[in-house]
Amino acid sequence: MTERPYSARVDILPAQRRALILERLRIQNAASIQDLAAALGASPSTVRRDLDYLTERGYIERTHGGALIQSAPMTRFEPEASIAAETARAQKSAIAQIAAQRLSRGQSVLFDASSTVREAARVICALNLSLTAVTNDIACALLLSNTASIHTIVTGGAIRPGSTTLLGSPGQDFLGGIHVDVAFIGVHTVSGGIFTETSLEVAAMKKRMIGAARKAIVLADSRKFGGQSFCEICAAGDVAEIITDDELPESVRREYDAMGITLTIAATSEESPV
Repeated sequence: MTERPYSARVDILPAQRRALILERLRIQNAASIQDLAAALGASPSTVRRDLDYLTERGYIERTHGGALIQSAPMTRFEPEASIAAETARAQKSAIAQIAAQRLSRGQSVLFDASSTVREAARVICALNLSLTAVTNDIACALLLSNTASIHTIVTGGAIRPGSTTLLGSPGQDFLGGIHVDVAFIGVHTVSGGIFTETSLEVAAMKKRMIGAARKAIVLADSRKFGGQSFCEICAAGDVAEIITDDELPESVRREYDAMGITLTIAATSEESPV
């Protein structure tokens, strides 16, 4: 991240700032308040408040004059939706561009509740394809519904607290009775050829979506690889393709190639902000 004086900074949303802090800590493991302030172009007091916020929610651990990333994340831990949406933006954009290429006019498509899948929906809207879209994400549905050529269906269900995700009945039952051409699925982690999630209810919806699709495609940036969450969704071999980004280590690419899993690497066109 290029350091810049406070007077030269461009104002960013708190969620963006906190996502950038988490990304810098992920790369460096630890950082001081002064280092983060210089990198973000924010005042030390602003960074200090952000660190307090992230510490209270279990993202990081405070140190004298700075912070460090949690060394052992909990299996049910996940970032809040606003921060997740601002994380790895360049990688998600690159993945979305390739995902959009997988569609053709007249298809029916499932859009899972995921920040990466939502970015794919944004790219797909610009293509003006005639599609039938089904989603359990209210934010994604609003995005898709603004495109006249896309007929948007919302699954229904209960809203997951702190998100725009719909879970449970009647949406889960609805998914059991439809058949679509393509499903774009987001996951919390990918490890050892297994997709995992933090919640049984979320995993159950994703399983139904995968089962309803002729072709299921997982959209997962490279940060999702490694570690395991609370419950399994399915094996990587149960989907047609995984689209990820070029920060995925070569050793992991070879591991998935050896398992016979179709892994597509999206080239990140812009430099990461941290």
